[in-house]
Amino acid sequence: MPATWGEQGGASAKPAIGLADDPAVTDGLLLKRAGRGDAAAFRLLVDRHLPAVLAIARRMLNGDAEAEDVAQEALLRLWRAAGELDVGETGARAWLRRVVSNLCIDRIRAGQRVEVTDDVPESEVEAEQLQELTGQELSQRVDRALKGLPERQRLALTLFHYEGLSHIEIGEIMGVSNEAVESLLGRARRALKAALKDEWRQLLESDA
Repeated sequence: MPATWGEQGGASAKPAIGLADDPAVTDGLLLKRAGRGDAAAFRLLVDRHLPAVLAIARRMLNGDAEAEDVAQEALLRLWRAAGELDVGETGARAWLRRVVSNLCIDRIRAGQRVEVTDDVPESEVEAEQLQELTGQELSQRVDRALKGLPERQRLALTLFHYEGLSHIEIGEIMGVSNEAVESLLGRARRALKAALKDEWRQLLESDA
């Protein structure tokens, strides 16, 4: 893999098949070429998926440096697996989400005890509710409160509210049932409401 994501030089640094946002250039095709050592093809994969990988890591971890380390490790694993990985029509995004989620959990658990209890889930709320809250110049408060949650709750909330994944997709990434995802989201929402009670009250009043 190139020493840095944007490094140029050598024969493999010539432009790859197409642009990173060209739907005709599939992840599967790029992975096959990367598996044969085509660093330019792999850089297109990085351009295509690094923002999403970093977004998850930054929500989960403390500090950009730590998030960038985890994102780079996830992409390094993609490079190593490129020749054997079959991502199908869905592309590499789902695979990378699983990898970066597991890396974040491992990083967090290295310094704390793991929460193992589950509660009965609360009633469902729309994903847009938290997005609306974070749009009211409260992103820093919300981010601090989010990072204060237990790691599994934090990951479920990140994947649901910020990545827009369904409960089934989150369950596949986390290796848990749909009911467990609902429970994690319910506990995470209750914890955020408690940590941000004044802001939630303002939001409800403005909606009324």
